[in-house]
Amino acid sequence: MIKKNNYEMRSGGFTEDERLLASLKQNPDWFTQTDPWRVFRIMGEFVEGFETLANVKTAVSIFGSARTKPEDPMYQRAVELAALLGKDGFTIITGGGPGIMEAGNKGARRSGALSIGLNIELPFEQHVNPYVDIAIEFYYFFSRKTMFLKYATAFVIFPGGFGTMDEFFEALTLIQTGKMKNFPVVLFGTEYWKGLTDWLAGTMLPEGKISRGDMDLLLMTDSVKQAHEYISRSVRDESWRTLQEEEARQGTRSILSKKD
Repeated sequence: MIKKNNYEMRSGGFTEDERLLASLKQNPDWFTQTDPWRVFRIMGEFVEGFETLANVKTAVSIFGSARTKPEDPMYQRAVELAALLGKDGFTIITGGGPGIMEAGNKGARRSGALSIGLNIELPFEQHVNPYVDIAIEFYYFFSRKTMFLKYATAFVIFPGGFGTMDEFFEALTLIQTGKMKNFPVVLFGTEYWKGLTDWLAGTMLPEGKISRGDMDLLLMTDSVKQAHEYISRSVRDESWRTLQEEEARQGTRSILSKKD
């Protein structure tokens, strides 16, 4: 279900996110002329997303770079993991574009699982990949992000850029603060992610910006089998993951409750 193509953006026009976030100094008339009415478009995106995905019960959202080529080993691992999860009854949700997103949808198609793509309006053209069964086009990142989170039971984060990091830290924040529960997060690709996890453990943790339990909120692996089992276990037995997450939240509470 595609609302429109990206001709306007490729022609130098503004995306809807860009219009929404534009400073009033750039165009002081935009607010009084457009912002109150933009609420209806935002509401429409949420309604469409909720209605279209209402029957999705158990899904995994897969993230990673749109620049990953089919010959890249990570592309192949994403296909394999999505297919394995699909055979286990999981719907696969991606951003609907190329690269790792395409690989996730391809794996879902290979296993016969439902394959969903949540595409986004960008300043450059991004077509929905051919392995998507249900496609929804979004104008706004925040409404799209809600769908990734609301209808998934786990995140798998393959090597990617800023957008991938955004989804990763959003999930960890929601788990840490108790907004989402029993939600496994997998970092796939130890060589790629080691620098990040080393920094979390070697800088953020010693300085008290996170607690030790927060480091247990994610699994870093190179194994398709381990990632699959980690996610499947959370569905079969919620207690172990719930306890793990609560320990992280308790650590945060303990730090914040200390008085100077």
